[in-house]
Amino acid sequence: MSYHKVHGDQRAQGPSPYLDSDDLQAMELEWDMEKELEEPGLDHFHLDGAAQRPLGNSQSPDLDLEPIQPATSPKGRFQRLQEDPDYISHYTRPAPKSNRRSFCQMVKVLCTVLIVFILGVLIGYYGHKKCLPSSASPEPNNPHLYQEILKEIKAENIQQTYRDLLQFPRGDDTNVAMKIMDRWTSHGLEDVQLANYSVLLDLPGSSSNTVTLKKSGECFYPSGQQCKRATKELHGQDLLYSYAAYSAKGTLEAELVDVQYGTAEDLVRIQAITDVTKKIALLKLGQSPLLYKLSLLEGAGFGGALLYADPCDSPRTAALAHEAFMVALNSGGDPSTPGYPSSDGIYRLNRSNLTTLLVQPVSAVLVKKLISLPEDSIRKERCVPLELPATDKKIISLNIQSVATYKTISNVIGYLKGAVFPDRYVVIGSRHHGLDSYGGQEWASSTAVNTALVEAVMLKAKRGWRPDRTLVFCSWGGTSFGNIGSYEWAEDLKRVLQSNVVAYISLHNPVRGNSTLQPIASPSLQQLAAESQSFNCMEKTKCPGSNVSSVQIQGDADYFINHLGVPAMQFSYEDVKTSENSSFLHEALFPVHPTKAEELDPSFRLHETIAKLTGQVSLRIASEPVLPFSALDIALEVQNNLKDDHLDTQQLLAVAARLRDTAELFQSDEMRPANDPKERAPTRVRMLNDVLQSLEKSFVVQQAPPGLYRNILYRLDEGTSRFSVLLKARELCKLHQSNETIQAALSEVLNSINSAQVYFKAGLDVFEAALAGKK
Repeated sequence: MSYHKVHGDQRAQGPSPYLDSDDLQAMELEWDMEKELEEPGLDHFHLDGAAQRPLGNSQSPDLDLEPIQPATSPKGRFQRLQEDPDYISHYTRPAPKSNRRSFCQMVKVLCTVLIVFILGVLIGYYGHKKCLPSSASPEPNNPHLYQEILKEIKAENIQQTYRDLLQFPRGDDTNVAMKIMDRWTSHGLEDVQLANYSVLLDLPGSSSNTVTLKKSGECFYPSGQQCKRATKELHGQDLLYSYAAYSAKGTLEAELVDVQYGTAEDLVRIQAITDVTKKIALLKLGQSPLLYKLSLLEGAGFGGALLYADPCDSPRTAALAHEAFMVALNSGGDPSTPGYPSSDGIYRLNRSNLTTLLVQPVSAVLVKKLISLPEDSIRKERCVPLELPATDKKIISLNIQSVATYKTISNVIGYLKGAVFPDRYVVIGSRHHGLDSYGGQEWASSTAVNTALVEAVMLKAKRGWRPDRTLVFCSWGGTSFGNIGSYEWAEDLKRVLQSNVVAYISLHNPVRGNSTLQPIASPSLQQLAAESQSFNCMEKTKCPGSNVSSVQIQGDADYFINHLGVPAMQFSYEDVKTSENSSFLHEALFPVHPTKAEELDPSFRLHETIAKLTGQVSLRIASEPVLPFSALDIALEVQNNLKDDHLDTQQLLAVAARLRDTAELFQSDEMRPANDPKERAPTRVRMLNDVLQSLEKSFVVQQAPPGLYRNILYRLDEGTSRFSVLLKARELCKLHQSNETIQAALSEVLNSINSAQVYFKAGLDVFEAALAGKK
């Protein structure tokens, strides 16, 4: 007897959605048995293995069957979607003719015994199946199941984990990572690994950097305190960590030039009235990425820069005027191994300085002293932005010393293997072990929320449940120095991750304020983010139902978004912004008081909300048969980003219109029937998911200005609905009086949109061909 294999991609556990009832399974087995007995040569049938494999094994995979179709032969009525490796008929050599009569009698007896045995097994199997406790059987993936998992996440448990994490000795990144690994393992996570990398860090020297006024000779630390004060009064650790990692080192004496936010317009204005060569820029954080603004200053000829956050741009609850801060001038990964992992034996470059500028972060208090403003001006009811008077020339001496050294940073990676698609990963990432005092408590919030997810998921997994796709829980090291840990791990596994990662869910800094829930998602995940907010929004907090944006986000999602083209999402609580210039203030790492998280969220209910929202979207992506991504939303985002009156985008709009038409057809003709269990075919679902998984890869351009995302679907901030590469290219045209940059940017965007259109069209063609072949 032979069987025809139609499809092999099906669930390893759990009841099949294609079986109407238990009776259908029984009918199939009985029909197979009857046809086996009716086959010619039955007298050659051998019972090897018949008693060794019970037919009623509850742990064997169920069969995904297509609807029954009429067939001309009884043998063709049922076709297997997957061959059961144990379901094999064994035949022996023909018996000698002299023993034919006795052998036939023996066969009859054995056949009778076999029939009785099979009927007994079937009765026992179905009786046992109905009596099994629910906790021992695989459970289907549905919203009720998600609720059962997420109800295990409790605020008090997150708070206790947070406090435990703060007790970890913080002298070594690897020690902290090992303790996190032990905690995740204790919750039952099966495969937890430590990934170590030796990377180049730029650490503060033995003494603080200083700024000196040439005219008066007054020396100041970055916080604004005078150098002559006793060290014990200055919180020396904070002073040491008020620096820019990977800045140029040395001393520079030059005129201070106020460039405000360092935009192209600011530089055009400044260069029209003065020569900026080797001078020191007074630069505000905000409006644009820091690396982009520093690249403009470097290109203009500046020799150094003082960075500060204007109090008028900071949330009123922040009170950052008296604080200096730390920034990293690293675009991502180990600077000594750009583009490849920091493994043993790898060639390393000498790149301790990533810019020619001497860069120093300072407090707003020091800026006020440099521009001779009264110290209490920032406390007025009406905030006045800081500005150096045009007639006031200040000569300062900037002294910067830091030490480049190799250190080991560690990542914790834990896997919960998927039952159906174990080769597809949903990555959930947090971070651990910030600098000694800068961002030093925020990592504990991030890790505590991720640990709560691990615990809740593993409680369900211990009772037999599995997600369809593999959940990968990650705790990254080296984030403060340019997302080094995540970059090195992803570069190490780049080929695997390019084909396997489905989505990245970020827990970088979940509670940085307490007034507004701020969801950020790539266009394909915006609908999922909006739906999840209504799932578990707290009554006493602001939870906008559709306020989901695709803007550049901080943290370790960077590599997944910009190099792998993976859809990403992040939920976080923030304070209400007081200025449109406040975007990118998060690039500054301010000292964090040990009780900061508990002051913002005393009950840890905000942490619980973030954990449940993150868990909800992670479980849906990991367990729904069809990935909950929206192709049409990507096309709509592209069209919105092309609404620019200052550029000729007619050709781009025409290509974007074709992309939208194709996306609408794809979403209606392919995604709609795939989401209907009655119309769902396993082969087509797998093909569809492969297309959905790679939707955003077309929009990762080869090059982008420093600090800007290579994935052009992400805007600079919530107030800008434009492709950021086109905005910055237009700025550079004003600065350099040339259209070459804008033409190159337009070509990049046009190629991306056209590539996405071709990709969607190819997907439709494949499905049409498959459907025609089936007919």
